[in-house]
Formats: sequence, structure tokens, C-alpha cells
Amino acid sequence: MVDEQPGINVSTDADGVCRIVIDRPDVGNSLSPFARDALTAAFERADKDPVVRAVLLTATGDRHFCAGAALVPKSSAPPDKRPGDIARMLQKGWQRLTCAILDCGKPVVAAVNGTAAGAGASLVLACDLVVMSSEAQLVAAFVHRGVVPDSGAVRLLTRIVGLRKATELLMLGEPVDAATCERLGLVNRVVPSADTIGVAEELVRRLAAGPTVMLGLTKRMLAVSSESARDAAFEQEAWAAELVSHTADLQEGLRSFAERRDPRFTGR
Repeated sequence: MVDEQPGINVSTDADGVCRIVIDRPDVGNSLSPFARDALTAAFERADKDPVVRAVLLTATGDRHFCAGAALVPKSSAPPDKRPGDIARMLQKGWQRLTCAILDCGKPVVAAVNGTAAGAGASLVLACDLVVMSSEAQLVAAFVHRGVVPDSGAVRLLTRIVGLRKATELLMLGEPVDAATCERLGLVNRVVPSADTIGVAEELVRRLAAGPTVMLGLTKRMLAVSSESARDAAFEQEAWAAELVSHTADLQEGLRSFAERRDPRFTGR
């Protein structure tokens, strides 16, 4: 069975492996709001589908896994923003996608074939097991655009690497190569680029052949044991994004990205 959405390809085989592929290589596999919501829907369907026993998330090409949110042309942006619009948009958009992965009752394996940046890195962090190409990297790129970390990045990074390292990654936004990702516990396996999909397929098929209900419950117990108040953390993130949306530095970060130049932040 194959279900295709624009830029998001989904198929489930006879073994119960649901394969979700981000297929937008011309834009670095970044996600438009429509593609992001299609990806969310794919995970929500996988969670509810009794045929699905494990999920493999990957992307087309070998340069980008996901470059995060696609740049929205200014002409297509809402002309007037009301207080609370940004927070609501984030809660119903990127946070919903992150939750769809975290709350999926089936194990989720990511095959990271290339760079995962910004919200794209959060997709990786939200998965249960991660196989990464030795040529790939993670970049918490929010600081380079003057955007508050979103899509659960603060919560996920802190949970995995601890406060001190998460602070460094989010405030400096430096690329983290595959070997360092493995050392920090951000990924489970680092393999040659050509082996990334094969190793991830082996893991996801092993999980699909396992005790599905037990694995789902184990996933939930692991989450509960390491989280104290995710809803509160996500609400704080959403309102921080709302406040930052009114700053000049955010506009400068977005302009500099569109103009392919270094940003000139003023602190306002």
C-alpha cells in the first residue's frame, strides 16, 4: 500500500514496516507547512494503523536529511499577526509533528542520510533509534537566524546531552559531525554513507518482528521516566517564539538567509 503526499512518500510492506520518506531534495528536504503537516499525518496514521509495527524515517538524496522549515515567501505570509498567532502556529505545527513522533506507539528509526538542521535536527532527536551516515551532521541552526529554538529542541537536547552541552549547541549553533553525535549519544550508529539505509532497515525490521505492544509500552515508559513536564516546556517554547517574532533580529535573520549573507544582529 502506497500513500503519497506532496513531498512525503509513505508505504507499508507486508512485514509491518512503514517507510516515510521526505522527498524534497531540491529545497534541502526542508518542510513547507503543507509538507510538515503531511509528515505529521503520516506518523499519526502509523500510530493508529494496526498493520504498522515499526516506522523508518529517511529522506531522498545524500546531502540533506531535513533542513528544517522551508523559507516562506513574504508575499505568502499573513499580512497581520495578532498576539498569540505565532505561539498557536507553533503548537499546531512543528510541536505537533514532534509529538507525533514521540507519541507514536510504534518504534521509530531514523536513517539520517545528510545534514539535519534546525527543526530537521529535532526530527532526528525525537526518533527512538538513529542510524547516521558518517558524512552527515546535526546543526542547531536557530541562533544563525535569530529564531528561538523550536520544535521541542531545547527539551530534546537537554534530555539527551544535559544542560551544559545543550546550552553550547543551541547558543553557538556549530555543526556537530557524525562521530561527535555518536559520542554525545545523539545517534545510535554511525556507518558509511552507502550503508545508512541498509543498517536502518535491519534495525527497523528487527523491531517490526518484535513484540509490538511491549515495545510501544516500553517507549512510553522511557518517555515518562525522562520527562517531568513536557507540556509546560512546549508552552514556554511557544510563547518564547511569540515574543521573538516581534524582534528586529528575527527579521534580519530571515532577510540574511534569503539574501545569502551573514546576519547583522542588533540585539533589538
